[in-house]
Amino acid sequence: MTSSADDIIAEIARTLGPTLNSPVTITADTNIVRDLGLDSLAVMNFVMELEDKFDISIPLDKIAEVETVGDLARTIQELRGA
Repeated sequence: MTSSADDIIAEIARTLGPTLNSPVTITADTNIVRDLGLDSLAVMNFVMELEDKFDISIPLDKIAEVETVGDLARTIQELRGA
């Protein structure tokens, strides 16, 4: 399973791909809401997919702190104990 931040960001990008209406280059600095145009329901569905992929549970208070893909990757790393 992936564990480096870059690997996690790549997995996030693969997971997001089918959700996005147009191709977007996803980096650590990509803002999930502003740059990707995801509404709250899409974000929650996307987070649930990531929870399944990484076998973790992301608490709602952690999700509220996440703004960028890099933030999300760091949160996943912390929750996996990496």
